[in-house]
Amino acid sequence: MPATVWKGFLSFGLVSFPIRLFSAARADHIHFNMLHRKDLSRIKEVWYCAKEDKPVDRSEIVKGYEVSKGDYIVVEDEDLKKIAPATATTMEIVQFVRDKEVDPIYFESSYYVAPDEAVSKPYELFLQALTDAQYDAIAKVTMHNREHSVLIRAAKSGLLLHTLFYPNELRAANQPAIKPGKKPSGKELSLAKDLIQHLAGPFKPEELHDTYRENVEQLIEQKRKGQKVTSIQRPRKAPVVDLMEALKRSLETSAGKTKATSSKATRKHRAA
Repeated sequence: MPATVWKGFLSFGLVSFPIRLFSAARADHIHFNMLHRKDLSRIKEVWYCAKEDKPVDRSEIVKGYEVSKGDYIVVEDEDLKKIAPATATTMEIVQFVRDKEVDPIYFESSYYVAPDEAVSKPYELFLQALTDAQYDAIAKVTMHNREHSVLIRAAKSGLLLHTLFYPNELRAANQPAIKPGKKPSGKELSLAKDLIQHLAGPFKPEELHDTYRENVEQLIEQKRKGQKVTSIQRPRKAPVVDLMEALKRSLETSAGKTKATSSKATRKHRAA
């Protein structure tokens, strides 16, 4: 059974029912260990006391908040438990919004919402109500030492929950100031739309893959076997001078790839 991220109640008006949250996704990286170049021995992280000039054990470490330069207030885990709001145990729905109304830029982390009991009629009711009404729920929940605003939505697999960034956490200052330029011609727009149609298709996440990870794995295998590391050739991208010509060539290339893919699929189907 997967690890429970949060356990408590989901409050829907006067109806509440127990739920559990399970992580829906996590980044999968290739992890490297830090080694001493001289003898390739593992480097260990050491917690160090600057005042006493010596390492300290993790059991001797406490949380501290700096109120002024060099002046700290110690905060114990028990202190944090005492001031945890009601949303630490009960997820409170504060409003409903139309599905797809919340900009995905606010999405932080995703979780599966599972009923925490065999009989889950309230869960099924809530799921069906969201599906039929085409609404999502905005709720508040405290976990990981923070009160999160979250969006709960209905999916085929059940309820999904996304923690949301708060507006002050969005890097609005990083948003580029795009000034309106010369509008594209009707022919340019028509070709661009044709290119979109040629590249359009159903979303197939199983076809997405991390090329960089694959290259790192290949590098590791080559070094393990004592082989020369293969350099990846990256094509040079020249600035677009003639937009119409670039669109036409893109469309021709896309059409050729689509035809080749279709022929390959047909041969594979016949062989089966």
